[in-house]
Amino acid sequence: MKFADDKNGVPNNRELYALLHISPEATDEEIRKAYRQWAQIYHPDKYQAPQMKEIATENFQRICEAYEILCDENKRQIYDIYGMEGLTSGLELGPKLNKVEEIKEELERLRRQKEQEKVLAHVQPSGSILANLSLPQFLEGDGIMRGMAMASEVHSKISKHNAISLGGNLAVNGNSGGGAASVVLRHQISSDSSVEFMGSLGLRALIGVQTSRQLSLHSTATMGVAMSLRDGSINLSNTWSRQLSETTNGNIELILGPESSIGVGWQKKEQKNAASGEIKIGTGSFGAVGHYTHRFSLKSHGRIAGRVGSSGLELEVGGGRKVSNFTTIRMLYTIGIQGIFWKFELHRGGQKLIVPILLSNHLNPVFASGAFIIPASLYFALKKFVFKPYYLRREKQKFLENLEKTQGQVREARAAAEKAQQLLQNVANRKRNKQLEMGGLVVTKAVYGNRKALTTRNRSVEKVDEVASQIIDVTLPLNFLIDESGRLKLHDGVKKSGIMGFCDPCPGEPKQLYVEYTYGGNKYEAIVDDYEELLIPQERHRI
Repeated sequence: MKFADDKNGVPNNRELYALLHISPEATDEEIRKAYRQWAQIYHPDKYQAPQMKEIATENFQRICEAYEILCDENKRQIYDIYGMEGLTSGLELGPKLNKVEEIKEELERLRRQKEQEKVLAHVQPSGSILANLSLPQFLEGDGIMRGMAMASEVHSKISKHNAISLGGNLAVNGNSGGGAASVVLRHQISSDSSVEFMGSLGLRALIGVQTSRQLSLHSTATMGVAMSLRDGSINLSNTWSRQLSETTNGNIELILGPESSIGVGWQKKEQKNAASGEIKIGTGSFGAVGHYTHRFSLKSHGRIAGRVGSSGLELEVGGGRKVSNFTTIRMLYTIGIQGIFWKFELHRGGQKLIVPILLSNHLNPVFASGAFIIPASLYFALKKFVFKPYYLRREKQKFLENLEKTQGQVREARAAAEKAQQLLQNVANRKRNKQLEMGGLVVTKAVYGNRKALTTRNRSVEKVDEVASQIIDVTLPLNFLIDESGRLKLHDGVKKSGIMGFCDPCPGEPKQLYVEYTYGGNKYEAIVDDYEELLIPQERHRI
């Protein structure tokens, strides 16, 4: 049974499984067997010297804690879903919570409760500014500004179960303009249902009420009714949303009123890709939209979007770059029936600045090609000469800050890992000598740590001293973990820093394990990511 981390889809640390060197799928018997094997190595009664006895006691306590958690069905289920956080969150154990769904729902309830307490009385502002510019209009001498719009909203908790949102917007287009103000009061009826009361004045004056309810762990329904204060017309809306898979959601929306419509949409979000689409058919219109975003790295992404329907045809291509934790810049190129546009967007926190620039009202192929090439060239020039140097400086600064902050923690973890290796040494050496005699598997070098440091280490011997603080030698523990059949397996989905004799030498940085080994007189080499399975020997590793 495997679960993904809620935040980013990466498996939980599962360090207890790594500590006992077992799979997350291990049976109770396999857990007991692993515990007995480790206890033979680390039981304090085996050692007479005070220093060795102290090392054994410390590691034996870790083994006992892992065994107690993984042998208890409820505790293990909680640990599998939420790690150690779930075990320390106040979740009550007992016969009432004997299913994964029940445990997950209860832990979610506790999390929501903590979040509500944390954000109580917090104010969350958001807003946007849209400036429509026109190059043809400017060349004709009528000024460059086509129109402008501003919107702002403030969301605030007013009590444990109630929140209020106040918003307003103004828009000017040519010689006409208008505005609106709105208020939404939200009441949380229970952990899975809420109701909202809304009202607005201005261009779209209306009053309405909307209620939402979580029907199951994977589906939600929303129903609403709104009445226009201008003509008294009533709109009814129904939306059903369902989680189709771990990364995909679907929804159906039905609106009944003066402009009735039905829409079907879906959204899929993975670590590197995101896509969405919607088809909407109304009494007087129809349309379809689609978006696809690909993340080239943690900082940059590309985007393509299209829209077709009774109101127009449009294609949008572009990309964006994250320049800080709160700021993202996007450059987009749009071509459609309304003309050819450049669009620049600046997102910071909850605020957005959007500047569409109309380049031409006519779809000239030559002009359209030039309009696409110019911003693309500008983007790549900015990326190479401005963004990349800036990011490299920032990453280096953050790396040094993190290094300084975690120096003490890493020093202690290294010391604990070295002590654990001391007690493994005798058995590891016996296994190594036996494999050497048989011409079997022998790990000659293994290092674990910062991915960039390992790449540098493999590429240039002269730089070893610069990266030594970011890696740890784990040759001895890997030789110890070779089984009776002469094979070594590190399980998939288990973070390697939890393995006995390992530690995390660079918290917060992506890590890899690099292994050199011999088998049958031949040399082999393998490198795997932190959560990736390692199985040796394998012919494809042969040098």
